[in-house]
Amino acid sequence: MKHALRTLVSAVALVGFAFTGPLNARAPAAKPAAAAPAPAPKAIKPALWKVSDEDTTIYLFGTIHALPKGLVWLDGPVATALDASSELLTEIPEVPPAQQQKAVMAIGLLQGETLRSLMGDADREAYEALLARLKIPPQAFDALEPWLAGITLGVMPYAMAGYTQADGVEAVLRKAALAKGKSLGALETVDYQLGLFDQLPRETQLRFLNQAVRDFDRGTGLIGVMTEEWGSGDPDGIGKLLNENMDDPGLAESLLYQRNRNWAAWVRQRLQQPGTVFVAVGAGHLAGPGSVQDALKAQGVETARVQ
Repeated sequence: MKHALRTLVSAVALVGFAFTGPLNARAPAAKPAAAAPAPAPKAIKPALWKVSDEDTTIYLFGTIHALPKGLVWLDGPVATALDASSELLTEIPEVPPAQQQKAVMAIGLLQGETLRSLMGDADREAYEALLARLKIPPQAFDALEPWLAGITLGVMPYAMAGYTQADGVEAVLRKAALAKGKSLGALETVDYQLGLFDQLPRETQLRFLNQAVRDFDRGTGLIGVMTEEWGSGDPDGIGKLLNENMDDPGLAESLLYQRNRNWAAWVRQRLQQPGTVFVAVGAGHLAGPGSVQDALKAQGVETARVQ
């Protein structure tokens, strides 16, 4: 059960599109936002690496796609690295929410069947009970592929804990980069990331959805631990917390290891072009065995820890 929860949180954390809000359904906030005092600023030091040769420097920074307010991390070596870079690259480009939702709906809808009709009796009962508790009509997700319903439920604990995409690393970095006249780029497209889930076997998708339902109440705690590990600059902790416990080999290969190898190949190729760039991808990709750093090492490229 513990590994199932970590597989769910890992899968959500490893893709950027999940936090654009694929659907308009929202979980209830734990407390009214207006009643909560503004958090005191908290300085943290996430890990930062670089790959370099005589005329090229590529910074590698792990991200959390949604964060609470009050965290101060864009300073010191991270700020210096961004200032020195001419371009910021993230997993996916910034796309207007309406356009992203259109892309999600184009690939994430069932044809000729309903979500609840695919579920066994016990799983359907648990699913409907959770939706009722969240005040979401039981038919709200009937047209969705299981993976999309799972993603939608999987991101709700972030919102309930006060995490927002606007405070996430990519949003903060993009704002700072644009203010400094940097160009923006991306390693993948939204459609590519959607396809990673859509191509999963139906049985895997249903397991993913069932995990989202079963472990919904425990998600916030693990998200908090993940953020603490990230903020303390502990990639080994993130690797153990998320990547090493993904219990579906196919999902791990698709969402994590193959993409790490792809990005390592991109970094190696980019070293042939002079300049300095800042690459920001989900923190799980720069943690644990099979990380981007490991993939680079296998290709003969060394990384150095900067922070």
